[in-house]
Amino acid sequence: MIRKEYMIALQTITYKEVRRFLRIWVQTLLPSIITTTLYFLIFGTLIGSRIGQMKGYPYMDFIVPGLILMAVISNAYSNVVSSFYGSKFQHNIEEMLVAPMPSWVILLGYLSGGVMRGLIVGVLVTLVSLFFTDLKIAHPVMMVVVFLLTGVLFSAAGFINAVYARSFDDISIVPTFVLTPLIYLGGVFYSIDLLPVFWQKVSLLNPVFYMIDVFRYSILGQSDLPLVGGFSVILVFIVCLLTLSLRLLNKGIGLKN
Repeated sequence: MIRKEYMIALQTITYKEVRRFLRIWVQTLLPSIITTTLYFLIFGTLIGSRIGQMKGYPYMDFIVPGLILMAVISNAYSNVVSSFYGSKFQHNIEEMLVAPMPSWVILLGYLSGGVMRGLIVGVLVTLVSLFFTDLKIAHPVMMVVVFLLTGVLFSAAGFINAVYARSFDDISIVPTFVLTPLIYLGGVFYSIDLLPVFWQKVSLLNPVFYMIDVFRYSILGQSDLPLVGGFSVILVFIVCLLTLSLRLLNKGIGLKN
């Protein structure tokens, strides 16, 4: 059973993280809504009308799941990487490390903030999509599960980036040169069936592809790969990243210098 003081500490960190991004919602929530609206207008309305259907669905309907999950990924990641590095920069994290609470409480508190921001943005973007398409969710429970799993995975990735970052420039390198290419090459705007065989195999090395594929199934009821494989990849990455995050925090790597 979790000790009461640990629960209080966890609730405090989570409350701080949620309040932080809600207080500056113009910077944290609004940009994703505006960006997604532009995607819908440009790729969905203008380009989509010329493309026609994709995998038997109107192109606008096909790209909706990818655009929603793209917003969840970027917000969950950026929330944790910016917040935790800010705590390092201001030396607030040192107070947490010497406090009588285990490392998993600190980690879970920051991850909770990232997951919550990703979930809120995901819901807002989903509501925006209703203005552009007649969205019918095939599997609502699965949709929420993928929301949460994706939020956890990229919150952990953001945490690892923040641990190793030594400057504010370092927290923008991974999103720019790693995260963005993975998202755009993850099947947001196209089906893997359109690619040559070689590039189809290359796409299978992209973990984001599996998340988008599973999420597309939860909304449209159609996927390129078996769901078991998609969920397996997501869970494996979550376990690996959480294990690494906890190990870094326990050893104080990048935190006790």
